[in-house]
Amino acid sequence: MAHIELRPLDDDDLDAVFEMMRDPDAVAMAAFTAEDPDDRAAFDAWIARQRAADDVTALVVTEDGGFAGTAAAFTVDGDREVSYWIARHAWGRGVATAALRLLVSHEPTRPLFARVAAHNAASVAVLSKVGFTEVSRNTDFAPGVGHDVEEIVMTLVPALDGV
Repeated sequence: MAHIELRPLDDDDLDAVFEMMRDPDAVAMAAFTAEDPDDRAAFDAWIARQRAADDVTALVVTEDGGFAGTAAAFTVDGDREVSYWIARHAWGRGVATAALRLLVSHEPTRPLFARVAAHNAASVAVLSKVGFTEVSRNTDFAPGVGHDVEEIVMTLVPALDGV
């Protein structure tokens, strides 16, 4: 398997991140995306807000040193959440699982939460492999697909001593 690492996001990554987050198949899988994935000005404003926020950890996933995606931890309504987006060229090789394991190993807060479109079986599988379990489902409008989508909320809780 390739060598997977996480590193801080820098200005030189922004074009690659924008292009990755415009991929139509990835947008359809993620569903809960930007209203217009092709709007660079909106992307630039969003990423600037993320990078300036004290509670956001924005990282780049590398595979053998090359760009393979992003991973992040952030707080929503008092809950610590994680997210990841893997570039199409790195799909299906365990990059997402390795990156998520690295992210949760460096994020001390528990419980951790993640949200995933129910139809995104690959991402549900990645989260499950890392130890996340489903805690709820809801249906919300998903800009990436233009209609309501079922979303699964998953959590990673601390292991119990002796279990």
